[in-house]
Amino acid sequence: MTAAPELTAVAAPDGAPEAVPRPKRIALVASKGTLDQAYPPLILATTAASLGWDAGIYFTFYGLDILHQDRFEKLKVASLANPAGPIQLPNMLGAVPGATAAATKVMKRWMSDARMPGVPEFIEMAQGLGVKFFACATTMGVMNVDESDLIQGCDIAGAAAFLDFAAEADVSMFV
Repeated sequence: MTAAPELTAVAAPDGAPEAVPRPKRIALVASKGTLDQAYPPLILATTAASLGWDAGIYFTFYGLDILHQDRFEKLKVASLANPAGPIQLPNMLGAVPGATAAATKVMKRWMSDARMPGVPEFIEMAQGLGVKFFACATTMGVMNVDESDLIQGCDIAGAAAFLDFAAEADVSMFV
């Protein structure tokens, strides 16, 4: 069952208020920069945008790696201390050289077998659908990330700016 769209009052040409439907909005926070953590916000945002929703993702802390032009194509899956990872290893074995590379390879194969796009393709698709990418200004300063380090099409935003965006959201998630 679909709920009726929320109506927003705007002024008609004669000055009288007129109700105009406002699209639904989703506001997501991405704080993890691993391959397995890049997919949830991108999937949710592109799905919402394809349904006509206004969608935005706030990338903060290690989530900035998803927007970093030198890192977004090289995201990995942590094998150490990741009990839900694609390769189930005792913690000690997760520290063995090559375990992270193997876990990453398995995850990429799973995604390919499921016909899921890679992170670079998902980013391109999201931007094509109008998903807003907000890079956390504070985290950029803390982690020494410059605007020139980011992929094209990102807005630099402080927490207050993203909270303004999220305040109008129908769905807000920290993923």
